[in-house]
Amino acid sequence: MNFFKNILGQKNINNKTAINIKKINFNTDVGKIFSAISEYSEKSEVRYVGGCIRKILNNEEVDDIDLATNLKPDEIINALKNNQINYYETGIDHGTITANINGKDFEITSLRKDVSTDGRHANVEFSESWHEDACRRDFTINSIYSDLDGNLYDPFNGKVDLEKKIIKFIGDAEKRIKEDYLRILRYIRFSLNYSNLTHQDSVKKIIKQNISGISKISSERLLSELKKIFNSNGILKLHSDKFSLEIIQIIFPQLKNINILKKLNRYVENHNFQKDFILLIAILIIDDTDNCEYFLYKFKISNEDKKRIMFIKNFYSKPLEKFFLSEKNLWKVLYNDGKKSLMDLINFSILRSKKDDDKKLIKLKDFFNNQSPPIFPIKARELIGKYNLKEGRELGQKLRQIENLWIENDFKIQQKDIEKIVTT
Repeated sequence: MNFFKNILGQKNINNKTAINIKKINFNTDVGKIFSAISEYSEKSEVRYVGGCIRKILNNEEVDDIDLATNLKPDEIINALKNNQINYYETGIDHGTITANINGKDFEITSLRKDVSTDGRHANVEFSESWHEDACRRDFTINSIYSDLDGNLYDPFNGKVDLEKKIIKFIGDAEKRIKEDYLRILRYIRFSLNYSNLTHQDSVKKIIKQNISGISKISSERLLSELKKIFNSNGILKLHSDKFSLEIIQIIFPQLKNINILKKLNRYVENHNFQKDFILLIAILIIDDTDNCEYFLYKFKISNEDKKRIMFIKNFYSKPLEKFFLSEKNLWKVLYNDGKKSLMDLINFSILRSKKDDDKKLIKLKDFFNNQSPPIFPIKARELIGKYNLKEGRELGQKLRQIENLWIENDFKIQQKDIEKIVTT
């Protein structure tokens, strides 16, 4: 069998897909997993599947590597153990084991078929059939498999659909959606990223008829899918795709400022603002109502990210003076709130600016990119030693007065001013 596999593999040796797959083999330790599973038994097989193959075929950078195998989860574990490969059980009930080699994760999933579904979860049965595994996947472009040498198993012609820029459900579109309503958002994501064609009327009708099923999906899964849309270049096409925009607005009505995305200009694209999901969310949800707070309540976001959004919200909720984004004021923000908060304010202002290319704000951003927060030069022990002050509330008050004056005077202060405050 190995002899025939090698002979058959030769046909792809100069194929661009095979070359790119071999780059993954060279740049990662995935070959150890292929060896561990292939050597486990005479029948065991493992292949690349899903997103990594789709991205290779589309000449995209591959970030995650997913594998499929005809071994069952306990057999996968044994194969990894036999080869001293670390692993953890990320979704063993659904057949997924994650191997970790030198800090890199590789998801390995047993072939399976869906026995029953409820619109968000599936009860699965493990299988030895590659075709059965392909049949339960969502889109043809996600049901492409490849061995280590780049030989493709593509039962639904996903490669051709990818080349033609067609997003096609496997089998009956409505059945696929009712199995997992998140596939509505996944359809939007793949359409924005891989299709230049108009949506089929039949698919649009099915999606709209089943849009209420989204309520079955957890807020975590919805937000995760929205993040994938926003972090991709597809977000730049959203406003030219009226159907996708409509569906996003139905599912996420809190994105009230979504029209701002229409004016994403070349500066924004070149600086990868779409990669900063939290900044984009802030731009789309912050207004003069409690819309922002409601979004943060509904969707689980880390405390650190909530803090980022609420800092911008609170800053813009105050009455702002005409020159609030002056260099002098921004130095104060840098000192009081840190560089990350300062850059969030500037970036937020750039994207919310009525000018397509606000050179003043861009200049400020470039300037503060190279600055560090000022360091308050006066220490409590200096005041204690020089002015015979005692530790306590009065010392703290004097120190704050000195610091406030130092800040207001562009982070400069004279000795006479210190003495005046201390002796008053």
